[in-house]
Amino acid sequence: MMTKSNALRTAAVATMLGLLVIFALALSTARSKARQSGIARTLESKEPVTYFIADGGRSTGFRPGDSELALWAFQAWQRSAGGGLRFQPASESDALIRLYWAEPGGGEYGETQPLLVRGRRGAAVFIRPDVESLGPDIARRAAADDLLRHTIVYLTCLHELGHALGLAHTRDFRDIMYYFGYGGDVTAYFGRYRAQIHTRNDIAMVSGLSDADVARIRALYTPE
Repeated sequence: MMTKSNALRTAAVATMLGLLVIFALALSTARSKARQSGIARTLESKEPVTYFIADGGRSTGFRPGDSELALWAFQAWQRSAGGGLRFQPASESDALIRLYWAEPGGGEYGETQPLLVRGRRGAAVFIRPDVESLGPDIARRAAADDLLRHTIVYLTCLHELGHALGLAHTRDFRDIMYYFGYGGDVTAYFGRYRAQIHTRNDIAMVSGLSDADVARIRALYTPE
């Protein structure tokens, strides 16, 4: 039999648990917003933006040609910026943008974190090239089609570099900055680009950027 004091104690515990849940959700949201605001800032572009592409280990699912896919992603953003953005290779310690190949985890394709390099804003970009960790459907299709696998790695590089340059997520399925959390067919998203290429080298010429992506990068990096 529950006494009045027990009932009050139970109600107090329930209230406390509810408050803890609300606090945890608020903290998670605040951290997420802080992280986005830390990334979504433009880089100084009066001088060339230096970059570094690391080699990857076998455990990451990295293939030797993946570094070239990353390079093509840098070049696609530079071409699309219309003269307002230039990239230049540099050593890891000097580079404003540093691209690394990360271990599979959490079903995520990539991640970008803010970085400070001698007082200048930069970014550390982490790409997960092991497509087997991205779900059975994607893994099965990519295993049977190398060009789809290259598409996924390239577009992930392109998306995360967009964050490094100051672009935030969008809700438009056509954009490279589209966020899968809004829904949409992930397989169709990658398949759309895959249908435009016939050889691996085609990736160097097919940017994967929408008109809106191009407009946003040009708005951020206007030639002086």
